[in-house]
Amino acid sequence: MKHSRSLAQPTAAVSGAAATAAVSAADDTGAFGHFLEQVRYEGAYPTRERAEEAVRHVLAALGGQIGGAERADLAACLPGPAARLLTRARPAAQPLSGWEFVQELTARTGGSPATTRWEVGAVLHVVARGAGRELLDRVLRSLPTGYALLFGRSELVGRDDLASAA
Repeated sequence: MKHSRSLAQPTAAVSGAAATAAVSAADDTGAFGHFLEQVRYEGAYPTRERAEEAVRHVLAALGGQIGGAERADLAACLPGPAARLLTRARPAAQPLSGWEFVQELTARTGGSPATTRWEVGAVLHVVARGAGRELLDRVLRSLPTGYALLFGRSELVGRDDLASAA
């Protein structure tokens, strides 16, 4: 009987770990669903699937432009599936300005520049709200010019002024 009990304990531990993982996955799915609904609202998308498509394209492309601590910190503000899109992206061969970013994403997705700009803005506005001002300032300082508008911020302040204001 004692032997059976010791065999049952690891099974209970695995079941507990599996249950914890299932709860975590459910929380992650709920947070991602909320994130998608925010993007759907921001972008006026007719379906959640369309919002998810925009999220996949934009975050995968953005992940290639942001590196280091800024990418990790920004990913920490996102629900799991969105964070993975950002962090799994390969680094870009060269940094792109905000407009070049939109142009490259347009070429990749086959959309129009106006539609792509709309998608980028819809996704990055939601990302910006989750990131907060301090982190967004750091992210913008790490990127070439032109990204502030994509995140819903003005870029009237010079980069040196932005750094000294922080």
